[in-house]
Amino acid sequence: MNTPSSPSGTARTSGSPVRLGALVPLTRPGWVEAGRHLLAGLDLAAREVNDGGGIDGRPLELVVRDTAADPERAAAAVDELAGLGVAAVVGEYHSVVARAVAARADALGLPFLCSSAVLDALVEQPTEWVARVAPAQSRGWSVFADLLLAMGRGRIAVANQPSVYWASGTRVLRDRLAPRGGSVVELDATALTPEALCDALVEHGVTALLLLVGSPEPAVPLVRAVRRDRRLADLLIGAPAGQPEFTEWAEALGVDGAGIPFLRYLPERLGPLGDRVREELHARLGEAPSFVAFEGWDTVTFLAALLRAHGTDRATVAESWAELTVEGTRGPVSFSRTPGIDTWQWTWAPLQVADRDPSDPSRFRVLRVG
Repeated sequence: MNTPSSPSGTARTSGSPVRLGALVPLTRPGWVEAGRHLLAGLDLAAREVNDGGGIDGRPLELVVRDTAADPERAAAAVDELAGLGVAAVVGEYHSVVARAVAARADALGLPFLCSSAVLDALVEQPTEWVARVAPAQSRGWSVFADLLLAMGRGRIAVANQPSVYWASGTRVLRDRLAPRGGSVVELDATALTPEALCDALVEHGVTALLLLVGSPEPAVPLVRAVRRDRRLADLLIGAPAGQPEFTEWAEALGVDGAGIPFLRYLPERLGPLGDRVREELHARLGEAPSFVAFEGWDTVTFLAALLRAHGTDRATVAESWAELTVEGTRGPVSFSRTPGIDTWQWTWAPLQVADRDPSDPSRFRVLRVG
């Protein structure tokens, strides 16, 4: 699915557009709701850039490509976008897809500002061509593990699916929990029915189940099965990848989907800019924007500022990630080198562990700030 976006605010811009490739999951098996929110943030920011005069008077144009959570499809899109002359590529939500995008962008010498994927190892070796707005998985999932320990939930089972992302998350959890007396049992969600998985949880005597699986399948059936099993009435369910953030989760599960801690990349309170953008995004989406929508807005806003300051030459963009700080919806965005991360990283992007309030699943509670 190819859906190039027309530049907006063209009354204040003229000349040939400055193009950005925008990669988002818009069809299954991609996480479509996350892709819709990401695109809303990217597009709103691009329109505001154009309303403010574009890039030195030239309109900013998003050239959108649907990755559908397919790494090969995404890598092919990077080749296409490079041929179309984009100044950089932005976006993506799925870590395994972002990894393929980063590798191809690095090989082609095309700047890639990743919006939402958190996998630490987005690239195999240090690169100047890739930067990331989202916090690294090792940081966020360590904060999540600390909350589990503080809650007395150190005996963990993870229901997982084969994936570099889920395997990496499991390692982070194990490395954080084991020195403090915690443990992690892995249960293959592709091999066990929800009922068989419940039996395994009882057998292992765990105190928490973490859903390292896709949503809505198989996450939603797993939650339903656990909630209905009286043997597991005291079991905590967690979802560090953020599944409960989205409206489809609440619509599918209702109160069963509440009280499930998850990671989200927001500050405790948004400032005036964040509040203003939240209202704009809410109007566009017809629902409260997720943290993914804010990540999209911050991505394009930062990159537009960089293009204005340093020009549209690809090599110059890659040399300039650390040259400026830009006010984003969730705080000042700046990039640096972080130990253990081979891309440029917004090191202190905000993060919190939250859940949906069982007494009102439409309301979020902040449980911990990292």
